Amino acid sequence: MLICCFSVVNLQKYIWVMFKSSIGRKVIMAISGAFLIIFLTQHLAINLTSLIPDNGRIFNFISHFMGNNPVVQFVLQPLLIAGVVIHFTMGMYLEILNQRSRQSSYVVYSGGAGASWASRNMIISGLVILAFLIMHFYDFWVPEMVYKYIEFKPLDEHRYFHELQEKFYNGGLIKVILYCTSFILLGLHLAHGFSSSMQSMGITRGPIKTTTKLFSILVPLGFIIIAVFHYVTTLLSH
Repeated sequence: MLICCFSVVNLQKYIWVMFKSSIGRKVIMAISGAFLIIFLTQHLAINLTSLIPDNGRIFNFISHFMGNNPVVQFVLQPLLIAGVVIHFTMGMYLEILNQRSRQSSYVVYSGGAGASWASRNMIISGLVILAFLIMHFYDFWVPEMVYKYIEFKPLDEHRYFHELQEKFYNGGLIKVILYCTSFILLGLHLAHGFSSSMQSMGITRGPIKTTTKLFSILVPLGFIIIAVFHYVTTLLSH
């Protein structure tokens, strides 16, 4: 018991030291950003199965498994959500520190001349993505929690595909446009953020750099295709 408490105290001290250090904060951003990348990859992989022309059979099977597996629900999902929250919280904290350092500096800040739009506006794209995640959780995760833990409805492994289609259809074209805009900004955010995370961990060249570029293009594009596909196909079927 004493060993456990000692380990927890040491861990807290280590985290605090990292938080106070500029390099440590970058490492925290890199590690928490990895949680966001894992979340996006897993989420995209599952949702891409909804494009398979099998009336949602595979998508329903995977969604039912993920939604009712206790390890996924009560271990992996909280870890991923915590990682995403830490990433956005740390990002806003670092932006505040950057703003203060610019205001207190005697050197005139040039607004990041020569830097890409993504690198100069990470906080903007990050806040838009955060707003999208909140909307996405409200659309899909909250109803799921209500369905299972408040209304206690019986399990139905065939409902997920239909619910996905109806969400995009009922949201209308404006919601689809908002989703797609968020995905584009997500791509810009990933293009700079993923690369910066790799640099923070000492990876600056080789296939990793190419992978980051492909990831920042293919992942948002995949989500856009899914949103547009289900909106159009459901619109045509009504």
